[in-house]
Amino acid sequence: MKDMTQGSIPRHLVGFALPLILGNFFQLTYNAVDSIILGRFAGKEALAAAGIANPIMNITIFFIVGISWGAGVLISEFYGRKDFARLKSEVSTTLAIGFVFTLAVSAACFAFAVPLLRLVRSPAELVPPSAHYLRIVFSGLLFTFFYNMYAATLRAVGDSKTPIVCVAVSALLNAALDFLLVAVLRLGMTGAAVATVAAQAVSCLLCVGATYLREPLIAVRPRDFRVEPSLIPKTVSYSLAAAMQQTVLYVGKLLVQSAVNPLGVDAIAAFNAGTKVDDFCYQPEQSIGQAMTTLVAQNRGAGKQSRIRQGLHHGLLIEAAYGVLIGAAVILLRGHLMWLFAGDGETEVLHLGRRYLLVMALLYTMPAVTNGIQGFFRGMGDMKVTVMATTAQMAGRAGFSLLLAPRFGIAGVAASCGIGWLVMLLFEVPLLRKHLAAG
Repeated sequence: MKDMTQGSIPRHLVGFALPLILGNFFQLTYNAVDSIILGRFAGKEALAAAGIANPIMNITIFFIVGISWGAGVLISEFYGRKDFARLKSEVSTTLAIGFVFTLAVSAACFAFAVPLLRLVRSPAELVPPSAHYLRIVFSGLLFTFFYNMYAATLRAVGDSKTPIVCVAVSALLNAALDFLLVAVLRLGMTGAAVATVAAQAVSCLLCVGATYLREPLIAVRPRDFRVEPSLIPKTVSYSLAAAMQQTVLYVGKLLVQSAVNPLGVDAIAAFNAGTKVDDFCYQPEQSIGQAMTTLVAQNRGAGKQSRIRQGLHHGLLIEAAYGVLIGAAVILLRGHLMWLFAGDGETEVLHLGRRYLLVMALLYTMPAVTNGIQGFFRGMGDMKVTVMATTAQMAGRAGFSLLLAPRFGIAGVAASCGIGWLVMLLFEVPLLRKHLAAG
């Protein structure tokens, strides 16, 4: 565990974010390895079908992740205040709420996979394999919830390293199973989905086991388990706001996908590959934002206002520097990055993907800054701002994607991302200045 209420702020932010970045890198290999192996061994149709399924899958997964994030803010606050009894009660309460909710979401998503795919204008020939893939993944959502809940709890008390080991092992397992089931046994999307669920189950078991073995302070045993009624309103409020933010984000991405789908299989495959690269580039920005959330929440619990301002300042500088560096790297390497997914034979997929990544790379500094600002507001417990800002961003992004995609293809979709981030900054920056002036 790490107390962020004292010591060097830049060292805390970087030291906390680096393990998160590494852990998220392994987490992203789930979908990236699926896409690479599907594209290489099952064809562009399988790659496109997975691309259509991913936004729907991500909406459900990140709604569940949002519940964990919201609870994590409260856990960080209790930890900074050294109120360990309330901390354990918060963990118990969130586990109970999240378990029931995840079961309900799993059942609903399993039942409505096909209507959801048709709603986003998926090509008819891709609906059956995409629905089959989604149903297998939805069967493992409880593993996803428990992993993310315990990982969020560990991070809330300053331990961002333990979840890395858990997800690294499961990511390696996922890659091995993907190769075995898709490349060797030729099970296609069924093999990729089974590999993903198995890897999620392993990461869940490892993270829960590590918590009980290494962190007794936050390990809720049967004698400790207690749903605290007084914590339910705030837990639901924080969790729902964080979950709604993630849901809005991925509903927006689903609408963007619906703008890409009519462009054809080549465009869908290129967009799927390009967004996988984007995900790897965004994750460090999001990890730095999470580090800012934990630092701000702990210091808010401890009543240290000056450290909160310093955390915001240093965090935004780190975010901006990263955004410039990663944008330059993707511009230089975009051809090689696309080749990982499509190979030499898919010339149109490679061409479209390179164009998409060029536009996106020029914009990476914008989400870096927005992630820092969002991390600050989450840490302050002002979850409404993060939801409204994300809604404004995705409304702009989705709206302009539907407008520009028919004329400019997926390059127009990339330009729409920049418009969305600009809208988000225009919404957030005045509120941030007002908050700082009032504080």
